[in-house]
Amino acid sequence: MAATPPLSLSPETLAAGALGFEEPLTGGLVPPLHTSTTYMRDADTGYARGHVYARPDNPTAATPAALLTALEGGHDSVLFASGMAAATAVFQALAPGDHVIVPRVMYWGLRAWLLDHGTRWGLAVTVVDVEDPDALRAALRPGKTRLVWIETPANPLWGITDIAASAEIAHAAGALLVVDSTVATPVHTRPLALGADLVMHSASKYLNGHGDVIAGTLTTARDDAFWARIKGVQRQIGGILGPFEAWLLLRGMRTLFARVRGQSASALTLAERLAGHPQVAAVLYPGLPDAPGHLLACRQMSGGFGGMLSLRVKGGTEAALAVAARVQVWRRATSLGGVESLIEHRASIEGPTSPVPGDLLRLSTGLEAVDDLYADLATALESLR
Repeated sequence: MAATPPLSLSPETLAAGALGFEEPLTGGLVPPLHTSTTYMRDADTGYARGHVYARPDNPTAATPAALLTALEGGHDSVLFASGMAAATAVFQALAPGDHVIVPRVMYWGLRAWLLDHGTRWGLAVTVVDVEDPDALRAALRPGKTRLVWIETPANPLWGITDIAASAEIAHAAGALLVVDSTVATPVHTRPLALGADLVMHSASKYLNGHGDVIAGTLTTARDDAFWARIKGVQRQIGGILGPFEAWLLLRGMRTLFARVRGQSASALTLAERLAGHPQVAAVLYPGLPDAPGHLLACRQMSGGFGGMLSLRVKGGTEAALAVAARVQVWRRATSLGGVESLIEHRASIEGPTSPVPGDLLRLSTGLEAVDDLYADLATALESLR
């Protein structure tokens, strides 16, 4: 069971201690894994111990959900079988005919779902540059817009969207604001404190941080009818997180602050060094002073700018692919947020409808020595000469 920690404790203390967890039978400090799918009824046919069936209420998920709620400063959190399950549950909780606004630059898998299944679901979807508040305001449809979705920093160009301004614009039109905060994590940004209604994470990434869990999360600012519908989608459609995955997720969350702070520091160092490399056309990273969203990121993010950056390589698509082929320390793989550093040519993953330029390489900075990471990239870049 999770103890009730003092309110004065810092978020990193809450995370490291798993909210002060102590197993009541043995005093163990590591939460147990509950694999039972069903639970005993009482003699009077009730469930006084609070558990009926593992689909809606496996106790293994309770502690990571409670920890995430504390870190985000929210009312409640729900764990899903994947980031996509979490994200699509939000849109499935809407009604046919509802209008939603989503970013031009966002996770490509969700964009593809929205423009295919989401529209067939009956949603009216408008794609807009949400980094421009005026463009967001102009895209609203009075009486129709129910939800604005933003992602900041936005994968894989790492632009920054003003959460507080977006919340004000959405709320003025009677819409909810949902923030995909996968890259920022609660270490750097707490969207609910800036006015967002819901915050989403692909927990496969930084929250877990070890590349061995597929998971997603949603955290709400309040208990309302829309949150009840989201929980109903998870319970009825069955996109739940399994007990072993929930156990692994909590294990990863206990080191979240140490990992993300280290990764962010290394990413900033790499961005600064690579910005002057003769084979690099541009470095996309909000921590650089000349990045378009830098000043906003300084206001909106705390303690760092995240572990993700992208390079635009001189020589175009062929040159970018050649660099990815020649690295040895960086791993050529899809995903982000793990302890190992990953490199990926995003345009070849996303396909012809992607807004990502062909010369771009996406970098997920891990926990290796930053000098090794830079030397590996520099060697691959030098081979282009």
